[in-house]
Amino acid sequence: MRILPASLKSPPAVKLSLIRKRLLCAGYAMFLKATRPHLLKMGNNKNKEFEKITLDNGLRVILAPMGGFKSASAIVLCGAGSRYETKKTIGLSHFLEHMFFKGTKKRPTAMKVAAEIDAMGGVNNAFTSKEYTGYFIKAASIHIEHILEILADMLHNSLFKAQEFERERNVILQELHMRHDDPKIRVLDLIEEVVLGRNQPLGWDTGGYPQIIQKQTREQMVNYVGERYFPNNIILAVAGSYERGAVLGAIQKYFGLSKPRKVANFLPYIDKQKKFQIGIERRKIRQAAVAVAFKGVSRFDDDKYALDVLATVLGGGMSSRMFDEVREKRGLAYYIKTGCEYYHDTGVLVTFGGIDPPKVEEALKVIAGEYARIRDEKVGEKELSKAKESIKGQLALAFEDSLNVAQFYGFGELLENKIETFNEEISHIDAVGAQDIKRAAGRLIRRDKMSLALVGPFGDGARFGKIVEV
Repeated sequence: MRILPASLKSPPAVKLSLIRKRLLCAGYAMFLKATRPHLLKMGNNKNKEFEKITLDNGLRVILAPMGGFKSASAIVLCGAGSRYETKKTIGLSHFLEHMFFKGTKKRPTAMKVAAEIDAMGGVNNAFTSKEYTGYFIKAASIHIEHILEILADMLHNSLFKAQEFERERNVILQELHMRHDDPKIRVLDLIEEVVLGRNQPLGWDTGGYPQIIQKQTREQMVNYVGERYFPNNIILAVAGSYERGAVLGAIQKYFGLSKPRKVANFLPYIDKQKKFQIGIERRKIRQAAVAVAFKGVSRFDDDKYALDVLATVLGGGMSSRMFDEVREKRGLAYYIKTGCEYYHDTGVLVTFGGIDPPKVEEALKVIAGEYARIRDEKVGEKELSKAKESIKGQLALAFEDSLNVAQFYGFGELLENKIETFNEEISHIDAVGAQDIKRAAGRLIRRDKMSLALVGPFGDGARFGKIVEV
């Protein structure tokens, strides 16, 4: 995953999608001799931005030292997300994410877990996606060993108390209601369901559905932990300022004893789209939420770099084409964004915004027109250069934060089994030319790959489908 100008899940201030990268520290052989032989295996990294180590139990560890920083971050990334669920367990990955913070044998309540992190002045959180779940803690660098111990305790010793399970079920139901009731969030969930299909796991809502969450059991959760949460399905990434030997010792102590297991993969995505698709939810609201999307490419497709630049040109900022045409020139929207989402075997290119309901038809014509223009006409050199510099600038700014750096390397290893350096990432963006954008746009911007989602005071959606011709 990379830092991009847009992502599907945090409108209108679009979250940065995160990343990949690298380092090799001196004195590694001496450290091995000072510990147990064959304790760790080091990756063959030629660059010195990160260090990859594999424990005997299969846990992959990424270390990224950041000299001069006062903070350190550790993140656990697991190959567990809604893609790995069944119809009876939809939303269980997200449910489990909540429960890992609810107490362990050593820290039996959520308050005790939170109190220790607060006492460090630290921040912690977690997130669930379709293909992964992540848990992180960031604090002053002097606390890095304590951070690692807490994460390992949560991972290996969570209690999943029945009372907490029932209490958190209601919390999750309230979260789902909140997301559903917010049109700008709901339209993004809806467009993913429309584009990816509700009949296969990749198209399911990551948070789940109330009627299914209400039936899930603690036993299902414990079984799911056994199926997904084991060392050879987990990446541990650490970034920031720390003493290397102490960190490696803590990692072996707290993460090295669990046993590897056989990893089950998700079902492959089957693209069943043959024609234009539309999804509408009728609501009596004063601002409609709209999303225009095209079936995209996987994270392994070379055109993803051209699409990153394309998305930035179209809707990556306040000087982008969509923002200028839809908001500045016509006053049709308060926010409008364009972004890409990449999965293992497909992806989504989407533009979304909040539109005055009587002006939705006009806005959709403009959005469709801008997609057709970037497909049919080469982007000028000045606009191309600006978009590429914007992406590179966001990546550089992200590297000022130890948590972003940990995610950058961790996601590369987890999702692609390949970590690229900062400079390699930059070189991919630099290599994108106007013809690359035009070629990628020609692949995607087609009527038979197009979808539309609307949340607002609308009835029949047929008229909208006729408007968004490309």
